[in-house]
Amino acid sequence: MNTTLIISLSLAGILLLWVISIFNRLTKGRIMAQEGLSGIDAGLQQRFDLIPNLVETVKGYAGHENKTLIEVINARNKGLGSKNASDKAAADVVTSQALAEVLSLSEAYPDLKANENFVALQDSLEEIETLLNQTRRYYNGTVREYNQALAIFPNNLLSGIFGFTPMPFFTAGAGADKPVNVKF
Repeated sequence: MNTTLIISLSLAGILLLWVISIFNRLTKGRIMAQEGLSGIDAGLQQRFDLIPNLVETVKGYAGHENKTLIEVINARNKGLGSKNASDKAAADVVTSQALAEVLSLSEAYPDLKANENFVALQDSLEEIETLLNQTRRYYNGTVREYNQALAIFPNNLLSGIFGFTPMPFFTAGAGADKPVNVKF
């Protein structure tokens, strides 16, 4: 066998292994980011499942606060319809603000604040919010790693060829930096 042929086949094999390595690394990063987003979905779903119980409990004590209760239900429904990370993030902000308003009603209604169901729902919501914060950080960390892997040389030469595109971060939506306006 010709030495040139052996060297050419060896170089082609090394190049192929290099391309496979980059493809596998990018695929792993994308899957980890998708896993992170599914964790956010699970936390949001837990929160959305809790909202009707919270609203019913509050309604018994503060039924005339219909506007606030309707807002939290509308925010929940919008969140349930979210399909991508950007929509989920925007719905998350609206839902968080609406929930803060509902929870603040307990300050105006001492009987509600003392209700065991309300306290248990508040505790559950606090646990879910902690879980959501952790999953958001995990998702954003995996997206950062994935997007960095796409951007660095030589991965950036191959990422477009294989259809890898950057993923969006889970960011606070418009108005998230403003305090919740609670009116009684």
